[in-house]
Amino acid sequence: MTGSDPRTASAAPLTGPAAPCWVTLMTRNLETAERFYTQVLGWSFRPGRLGADYYVAYRGEVPVAGVFAVSSAFQVAVAWTPYFAVEDADVAAARVRERSGTVAVGPLTLGKGRGVLASDRDGASFGLWERTEVSASPPAPAGHAHAWLRLRTRNAFDAAIFYGEVLDWASGRPGCCDVAYEGDEVIVRCGGHPLARISSGAVEAAVDPVVRPHWQVQFPVADLAVTVSAAERHGGDLVEERTGFGGTEVTLRDPGGALFAVTDVRSPA
Repeated sequence: MTGSDPRTASAAPLTGPAAPCWVTLMTRNLETAERFYTQVLGWSFRPGRLGADYYVAYRGEVPVAGVFAVSSAFQVAVAWTPYFAVEDADVAAARVRERSGTVAVGPLTLGKGRGVLASDRDGASFGLWERTEVSASPPAPAGHAHAWLRLRTRNAFDAAIFYGEVLDWASGRPGCCDVAYEGDEVIVRCGGHPLARISSGAVEAAVDPVVRPHWQVQFPVADLAVTVSAAERHGGDLVEERTGFGGTEVTLRDPGGALFAVTDVRSPA
């Protein structure tokens, strides 16, 4: 069993009142997901405030992710999904539609906020979250990020424009995230800290879900080999291994079918 690496370079926090994003797993079996991620990433789980089918995963006392159990009667994909913070869920959802994206669910009032499940014009799913009450969650410890994001998309430049217009990236407004074009990728930074990479080359009609446009949630770990071994012992599968950007990224499939990545890369930038 292994947990996230405390030496990870400072990246944008995903918890706390100013967090730009939050990650959520949609799964069919909550107990199976809890056992798997406890053994593989060292998390603990506590009931959330969104009903009996919602749990929050913790690393120590810091919340790192939400886990929803979804009935097979609902046509919702089993997947990890990022939810980006917005000031107004209605406005952001309208921007998605105006730019040829799709709003599948919401805005819905859920707990201390309003949520939207959407997809961009290339088919990558993501969420929007409008906080309506002050969060009591502590931020991630200084100098540590428990997760970051990578968007595999058809064209990184076009995707950066879409998300920039929907989420007010690079708008010059106080507190907005910045976008930088570095080499063949786009780097998104929030408060000076890297949050996500956007890379080109995904194929919309690909049979392989790893090749299709999608948001990938990446968890930095202290020992990649130990983590992959733990995943395979507890019902997961190794899907892809990529080397570059100062380290290795391994895509895994959990027992429920959700894809995620573990990495020894020190920063999403």
